Amino acid sequence: MNGIRVGNRVIDPENLRLTPRLYEAAPDFEANTTHGRKSLSDYRGRWLVLFSHPADFTPVCASEIVGFSQAYAQFQALGCELLGLSIDSNFSHLAWIRSIKEKFGVQVPFPIIEDVSMWVASTYGMIQPGASDTSTVRAVFIIDPEGILRGMLYYPLAVGRSVAEILRLVTAMQTCDRHDVYTPEGWQPGDKAILPPPETAAQAGEPPAADQDYVDWYYRRTDV
Repeated sequence: MNGIRVGNRVIDPENLRLTPRLYEAAPDFEANTTHGRKSLSDYRGRWLVLFSHPADFTPVCASEIVGFSQAYAQFQALGCELLGLSIDSNFSHLAWIRSIKEKFGVQVPFPIIEDVSMWVASTYGMIQPGASDTSTVRAVFIIDPEGILRGMLYYPLAVGRSVAEILRLVTAMQTCDRHDVYTPEGWQPGDKAILPPPETAAQAGEPPAADQDYVDWYYRRTDV
């Protein structure tokens, strides 16, 4: 069969998207999970953080699963669901989450996708062509309630992700949508946001409003 070799397997090019694009519809899928059969359409109307981990029963991945589980209520408060994935089997996932509950005292409240065929992983570009094996990298995809891909993060295998940063990113995206603003570097809830820059000379010459923190004509901050 003609295809692209990933580790010791060959992937059909029709199922391989190396770089899903921001602001386009997230690739649809249907797969077995630790919570039964799930599809992307099940999450319509809510935000979704879809994240991959290299393998079950690995230390960095365990720390991330624990971190996501402990922050689950905070994601839920934002109307955001969590969905994990690795190319391990559902039996492996079930054994692993039982181990996490026993050893860490943490109940994993969200589903983890079984992706032994690597179909979802390859569709989302979770397996990088230069990788030495079929392990998925630490990829994060933030999908909005309309099914549009709004954010992507990629981490190397050896470096654990910051769950707090992912939570901050979802919060920032929702704030930008709600108030038609941008968020500056390191923005946290309660901080001032940045107004979109003027698009015409007339707009650039307008005096700042009383409630604006004026730095320059293109840099105006406001409370949100």
